[in-house]
Amino acid sequence: MASTRDLELLIPVSSISENGCSKSSSTSSSPGAFSKVIRSWASKKFMTGCVILLPIAITFYVTWGFITFVDGFFSPIYNHLGINIFGFGFITSITFIFLVGIFMSSWLGASVLTLGEWFIKKMPLVSYIYAASKQISAAISPDQSSNAFKEVAIIRHPRVGEYALGFITSSVILQRNRDEEELFCVYIPTNHLYLGDIFLISPNDILRPNLSVREGIEIVISGGMSIPQILTTVDAQAKLPTRKPSFATSQVK
Repeated sequence: MASTRDLELLIPVSSISENGCSKSSSTSSSPGAFSKVIRSWASKKFMTGCVILLPIAITFYVTWGFITFVDGFFSPIYNHLGINIFGFGFITSITFIFLVGIFMSSWLGASVLTLGEWFIKKMPLVSYIYAASKQISAAISPDQSSNAFKEVAIIRHPRVGEYALGFITSSVILQRNRDEEELFCVYIPTNHLYLGDIFLISPNDILRPNLSVREGIEIVISGGMSIPQILTTVDAQAKLPTRKPSFATSQVK
């Protein structure tokens, strides 16, 4: 048989308080429950701190890296002159970019740029890199007349019931025998904004949300986090005239 000591270890024994009332030994487990509550509370507060500090840290890190990168263009010149003040290179770079924007907006600057592009296009490999880079920069250019992305578009892709957000870049006429049909070239980004697929789609199969090109770019870059909760389509004829009547205004859910 088991000894009395073994039974006391297996069976909780109630203790008698000073006033004669019995106190269950289950209260001995209260420190363990209290420690669990403390650990859960500390874990939640720690995760809350991480959620708050993570975007701040990323923003600071990216901003600092950008400043350091831009500062590196002209800082070697200041270091050679004996001026070792951090930030002078960054200010000089920003000023230089601003002056280039002013100069290129003039007739003389446009002529110099045209001449420079002519030389670049004569180079076998560099011409392709420059052309691709120019199309990407033209997509976010403040000059609306030169935007590569004409309008934000929503198409039914890749299967029924799913939609993809893209940008209308141009239009093309498809000729078949005696018939011809106008198709819109829709660019669907698949890797942020720089890589994607191109679709030729009928205007009747394109939904045009009430989003500007800049808002569409922000949605793509943010991974869809900045998309509005409600998207409504607009009249297609108000922006891009087509040869076929556009669909009626509807709501995308």
